[in-house]
Amino acid sequence: MLDIIKKASLGAVDSSNPVAFFYGTVVEGAPLQIQIDQKFSLPGSALVLPESVMESKLLLDGGEVVLRRGLEAGDRVLLLRMQGGRSYVVLDRLVKPS
Repeated sequence: MLDIIKKASLGAVDSSNPVAFFYGTVVEGAPLQIQIDQKFSLPGSALVLPESVMESKLLLDGGEVVLRRGLEAGDRVLLLRMQGGRSYVVLDRLVKPS
């Protein structure tokens, strides 16, 4: 009986799509699209973006200075899939170790 309960609870967790981490590659910056694997791409409407991956500019002496660039095609990102799998949080842009 205990084994049946364990199997049922594991099946419930698997079917609820618990939180999971993914790597992705930005395919397009505008409109934003991130590819997770060869067959699965996420549109901007499924993504939650923190300020750290958004473009930030400063007006200085009549010109603009880019403090932080936004996501661009080719950028690798770390994603967190929210429970249920309907939205993904872009945690940060990844860099290659030197």
